[in-house]
Amino acid sequence: MKKLAILASGNGTNAEKIMEYFQKSSKAKVALVASNKKSAYVLERSKKFNIPTRVFSKEELQNGRLIEILRQHKTDFIILAGFLLQLPEALIKAFPGKIINIHPALLPKYGGKGMYGQHVHQAVKESGDSETGITIHLVNENYDEGKIIFQAAVSIDQGDSPEEIAEKVHALEHKYYPNVIESLI
Repeated sequence: MKKLAILASGNGTNAEKIMEYFQKSSKAKVALVASNKKSAYVLERSKKFNIPTRVFSKEELQNGRLIEILRQHKTDFIILAGFLLQLPEALIKAFPGKIINIHPALLPKYGGKGMYGQHVHQAVKESGDSETGITIHLVNENYDEGKIIFQAAVSIDQGDSPEEIAEKVHALEHKYYPNVIESLI
């Protein structure tokens, strides 16, 4: 059975869907939820699934301590679910092709540093695009430039607010992210 580690910085709705999904899986289980923020609500969400949690500092991310922690938990795949820091090259090299991220837009549009959450939905709204969606991709050294694994689109109306766009995108994230993760492992 493969072991997944989820890295998240915030509320953790995607992480919760992943924890819920893999609770019943014979292929993988979530072995760790780790966050760079001790106030991240994702840490609370993991309690109802009895999944160990860990808070780490930016220094521990940079100096390789997080790699040690992930190895202690026998991590096979790292799942990013609203994790906002760029991963250092050493971590990417320690888990080549084993780090999966989800982005709330159809990459390559609206990707890169600073493009996350409401920033993305606001940019989509301002562009007048008629659709947006999600991109699930492998992580490399550059923000949102790793190999694309899966995309799903949703139509948006000119009258949709950034918050309404976010709701449509979240529905896609919750529907597809766990399934795509499972197909990769």
